[in-house]
Amino acid sequence: MNQNNLLTFVSEKAIAIGLFCLLISFVTSASSNSTILVLGDSLSAEYGISRGSGWVKLLEGQLQKQGSQWTVFNASISGETSSGGLARISNLLQQKKPGIVMLELGANDALRGLSIDQTEKNLSKMIQLSKKSGAKVLLFGMQIPPNYGQDYTKKFKDLYPKLAIQEGIELVPFFMAGVVSQADLFQPDNIHPNEKAQATLYKNVWGAMAPYQSLLNSKKAD
Repeated sequence: MNQNNLLTFVSEKAIAIGLFCLLISFVTSASSNSTILVLGDSLSAEYGISRGSGWVKLLEGQLQKQGSQWTVFNASISGETSSGGLARISNLLQQKKPGIVMLELGANDALRGLSIDQTEKNLSKMIQLSKKSGAKVLLFGMQIPPNYGQDYTKKFKDLYPKLAIQEGIELVPFFMAGVVSQADLFQPDNIHPNEKAQATLYKNVWGAMAPYQSLLNSKKAD
């Protein structure tokens, strides 16, 4: 084999190897993007209820029922704040490579009387990091009792739709809708929803996922 033929052979092999690596990368990316990452607090972490009875499990069951290839990874931790979520999200995005990120955070910030401005900055940064990774984002709207003061309560409530509009993402208008007014849907602490409430929470989330249905039902994640 002369030098020209050798160079041609090496070039063709390099191109073939490059195309193969690109194909593997594409397949891996498509597969990994079929993950929904849930980043929340006790409301999503099955606090005080039986394992496997929370709204996240109901979401998983619905996806399986409709034959979707999408899976759910629940990274929720009881007591989590927006600061804690921000500290964890980069590694989660890198490890799980989700196609959809669900952010259910901020309530613990408010219950501790933390700065709304800081909560907004934390949530905004998490949304931006998620979008930068290629994921779609679903933000969960939260509200707090009026005893925290009218001004604080209103600013906290308005924070979520404000962020959704600014960042161009989907919003669950109020995650606890249909639950907060029903005493029988709470655990004895009157803070955490019980098992009976999980179906309502799931329906609130599922309804907000309408824009994702074509993606969830596709044979391959985009």
